[in-house]
Amino acid sequence: MERFLQEDDDAIIGALVTAVAKTGIESQRATQIAAWREEIRILKDQLHAHDLRRWHIALEYELPRRSKRPDVILLADDVIFVVEFKVGAKDHDASARWQAEDYCLNLRDFHAESRNRTLVPVVCASNASNAPEDDAPIGTGTAGVQHVIQTNRWHLGQHLIRAHAEHHRPDAPPIEACAWLTSPYRPTPTITEAAIRLYEHHGVRDLSHSHAYNLDRTTGMLTRIVRDAREHHRRVICFVTGVPGAGKTLTGLDVVHDPALRSHDAPAGIFLSGNGPLVKVVQEAIVMSQVRQGRRRQDCMHEVTTFIQNVHQFLRYHHEHPELAPHEHVVVFDEAQRAWDSAQMQRKWNVGVSEADVLLDVMERLPDWSVVIALVGGGQEIFSGEAGLEEWGRALERRGDRWEIVASPDVVEGAASVAGHRLFAHGIPEQVTIREEPDAHLAVSVRSHRAQRLAEWVNDLLTLNPERARHVLPDSREFPLFVTRDLDQARAWLRLRSGMDPDRRCGLVATSEDQRLRAHGLESSSAFRLDYPFQKWFLAPPSDCRSSYTLEVAASEFECQGLELDWVGVCWGGDLTPESDQVTWAYRKFRGANWQNVRQDVERAYVRNRYRVLLTRARQGMVIWVPPGAAHDPTRDPQRFDRLYQYLRSAGVPDLQENLQA
Repeated sequence: MERFLQEDDDAIIGALVTAVAKTGIESQRATQIAAWREEIRILKDQLHAHDLRRWHIALEYELPRRSKRPDVILLADDVIFVVEFKVGAKDHDASARWQAEDYCLNLRDFHAESRNRTLVPVVCASNASNAPEDDAPIGTGTAGVQHVIQTNRWHLGQHLIRAHAEHHRPDAPPIEACAWLTSPYRPTPTITEAAIRLYEHHGVRDLSHSHAYNLDRTTGMLTRIVRDAREHHRRVICFVTGVPGAGKTLTGLDVVHDPALRSHDAPAGIFLSGNGPLVKVVQEAIVMSQVRQGRRRQDCMHEVTTFIQNVHQFLRYHHEHPELAPHEHVVVFDEAQRAWDSAQMQRKWNVGVSEADVLLDVMERLPDWSVVIALVGGGQEIFSGEAGLEEWGRALERRGDRWEIVASPDVVEGAASVAGHRLFAHGIPEQVTIREEPDAHLAVSVRSHRAQRLAEWVNDLLTLNPERARHVLPDSREFPLFVTRDLDQARAWLRLRSGMDPDRRCGLVATSEDQRLRAHGLESSSAFRLDYPFQKWFLAPPSDCRSSYTLEVAASEFECQGLELDWVGVCWGGDLTPESDQVTWAYRKFRGANWQNVRQDVERAYVRNRYRVLLTRARQGMVIWVPPGAAHDPTRDPQRFDRLYQYLRSAGVPDLQENLQA
């Protein structure tokens, strides 16, 4: 701080221009330089006046891998201030407050030296006529991040001193400035970011945040299983489970790219998924990244499609070519509980056995050894013909001792992570060899740390338990969650929250079943969705009219399952609304020009799971849009939607309009 206070202003600005240029931004606009000059003037005046020279200061500190730079970081003993300046502003607008708070939350979650420290977001609107904190207590915020301080150029130092007195603990060790500035920063990657980095030979340790303590252990366990099977000529199937967002897909991709298992610079195995859109998006993300590095697109696509494939296409090819063994001894099957049952296989391929049977048959063609890694979730079956976990048990029981089974305790006991399903519904058969492996369960979410309570809230919401849902509703500062009846208002909120930033993607998601969302400009027909380039929807920048940022096209549960956005607008349809008694759901499907009731339990489960997928796509926050309905249109009954809106409010979801007015 002493050096900053004594340094010439022009020298500081020159250093800032040089430092920012090194991040890839080669030139700075005159307005940015003028803003820096004013910030420096305010800081020197306020910090000198209040004798804060013992603190440390960092200007434009870059958050690695996010290209974000808070204006000012102040390290004050054991307290961290994150200051956002709005030079010339006369008020503290919502976007500035959210930005400062978001920086603090990211430092808390992903910056090692900020862990277990108190972070205080500050917004300094330089020309604001008054400072709201003058008469208000500082108070406490949420889990290490305090309420936003709103101040101006004349009161900044006063508010910093006051907040420091409130939050400083004399017995706490002070922050060491050099260690803080060089601290590891590991934000939660999206699945596409993770796939790109693993393809470039980074490990999960470089990707996962500090809360995901067992991701390394699980990948290490799987690597040992593959090595052991190869060395001792065994056939092994391993069932991996995890809490929602635990990183099962990330684990599978890591095994495929583990350098210890690769041979001749080729992938160690093949990653299979029945989720066609996810496969296409991940493939396209890797190819785009490699093309940016100068490689030919055709070469990249050929290479990438050899290790990430659609499971249905892989199995069909090998079923139609029974004389051929696969090249890969290791297969990772993502969302293995969604494998087709025998009835679906009969309809699709005229084959009377399940996909689990076919995959095991195919892998048995390999001489000596083979490994199947089945990544298993729960409550995500959204399409008819998805067999569930039990079908794998039946397929293995028919094979006796030909396969060794290594399983998460959850698939043996039927725990919550697999929605109560068991690998062997009637107990473990005598002829089967099974070893329970605790490391085969991922107990910690690597999804956004802020969204970890969301899955629990969604479960209670879908089981019509509003009281419990209200109790577990995520903290609104950790994970903003609102409901609105106005689609344009939802769009405006998403644009504001994301800032149309390429690193904070926003988008709409909607049920595939409600064709009447067309009345609001949202097309959900299968013909439209099959023809739309959803790779661009997920990956293109805000400037591309095909991207999710336009908020014109909503991805259905089929396009977005397994993928995530930072800010999500869920467009609720008429296929799942509360009955008038508010204790049962009305399950419906739209056929022709009318709604029909869904009566079979398995189909009703698909409807609930559809919304389980839609409601768990957000990493940072979500708004639920409930259509107003139309009294003149029997397919858009307003009373149904009114009941849904009231139910969401009873489950603790605040109204967006009321929040904006507060």
